[in-house]
Amino acid sequence: MDLGIKGKRALVCASSKGLGRGCAEALAEAGVDLVLNGRGAETLEATAAHIRDTHGVNVVAVAADVATDTGRDALLEAAAGVDILVNNAGGPPPGLWSDWDRDDFIAALDANMLAPIALMKALMPGMIDKGWGRVVNITSGSVKAPIPQLGLSNSARAGLTGYVAGTARQVAEFGVNVNNMLPGIHATDRAVSLDTGVSKAQGIDIETARANRQATIPAKRYGTAAEFGAMCAFLCSQHAGFIVGQNIVLDGGAINATI
Repeated sequence: MDLGIKGKRALVCASSKGLGRGCAEALAEAGVDLVLNGRGAETLEATAAHIRDTHGVNVVAVAADVATDTGRDALLEAAAGVDILVNNAGGPPPGLWSDWDRDDFIAALDANMLAPIALMKALMPGMIDKGWGRVVNITSGSVKAPIPQLGLSNSARAGLTGYVAGTARQVAEFGVNVNNMLPGIHATDRAVSLDTGVSKAQGIDIETARANRQATIPAKRYGTAAEFGAMCAFLCSQHAGFIVGQNIVLDGGAINATI
């Protein structure tokens, strides 16, 4: 399918690896020029070089922490006038409800709620002026079904979801579509980290921990960054103009819900 976005420009946050990279790769395959972002310069540059060589699109790499004012300023300087924004940031650490104090919540909000809101506020006016734009926020399946040990993530991402729900309906008339993607477990470094934690806590090897988690997913496997990226690219395409303020779950059926 021709997505109709060849020649557009996109900022994809936290895109040096994992789900962000999956989105960047899919957009590049569709002919979209990219501003990539990550905190580790070496990994980021390697990803940028691979995408340039593979897809022949223009790629600018900005090593920065999107959760900081300085990092966002650097990103916005490189991404001025982009047509597409993909918001993404690593989730805060797990724990018990009694573990976290105000500083922990502020850090989670900065990374997973306030940073994406700041980028939307900065970049959507340009999209509105052009009469076309796409914003995809990578949140979490925990927005729909909260994960007890991820209380910081549950809180911050739910706040972003509420903001998007109202905002998306205010900008849709200008050709700007804002939606969220809610991943379950995918075969990324995050899954390795989670499975490693389970293996240590339960005294089992990581392969057993992974198999046990996969058994709880109706699809009986983890998702891939490539299939996640394909959905992201579709939401950014010319074909997604009537999808507004939605939360698309990609979890292999793990969340047991009718709606």
